[in-house]
Amino acid sequence: MTTFEEFPKIARLSRECVITEKIDGTNAQVFIVKASDIEDGVSAVGPLARLAIGVKSDEGLVMLAGSRTQYITPERDNHGFARWAMEHARELFALGEGRHYGEWWGSGIQRGYGLQKGEKRFSLFNVARWGDDRDREKFPGNRPACCHVVPTLYRGDFHTTAADFALQSLRELGSKAAPGFMNPEGIVVFHEAARLMFKKTIERDSEPKSKTAA
Repeated sequence: MTTFEEFPKIARLSRECVITEKIDGTNAQVFIVKASDIEDGVSAVGPLARLAIGVKSDEGLVMLAGSRTQYITPERDNHGFARWAMEHARELFALGEGRHYGEWWGSGIQRGYGLQKGEKRFSLFNVARWGDDRDREKFPGNRPACCHVVPTLYRGDFHTTAADFALQSLRELGSKAAPGFMNPEGIVVFHEAARLMFKKTIERDSEPKSKTAA
């Protein structure tokens, strides 16, 4: 017998969204997990455990770094993110257990944003948890000093006018992530009821990424 599948609930469109600046760098993540959760039970060093780049022995946590598609290490890196994460491991453990996604950007990566002499930054995507305007009763912990957060451009009910206004603001005033840089990429819209993200770029938005990533 075929298992019954119900039709999914439909999220209401006119619900809160958060619009943030889309930074043109490379996707990165920090994954913090108990060492016991990634050991294979035979050698006590499973395949994931071998990729750990930071250990907090007093709590038994390990840290892994990733790009958009795979885990990385200082030896097999992505624009130096794994090495940076290893150097800042003690600070990054303050993020807590879980996956922490963000953009690794700056000197030598995509647009560069005017950062010089190898300066790069890691900007977390989760503004609800790490943004300066977050609910501090719900999320009292401060983000590590080595981390930034993507700038929030708008918070309120979703409508296309808000997205258009956010894009126009970037076009006229430049990047919020790197003030003074006048060639920002675009925006990301997170629709909270649908739990979905959408992106829109200032230039060539109608073209697929394969054509714009020249």
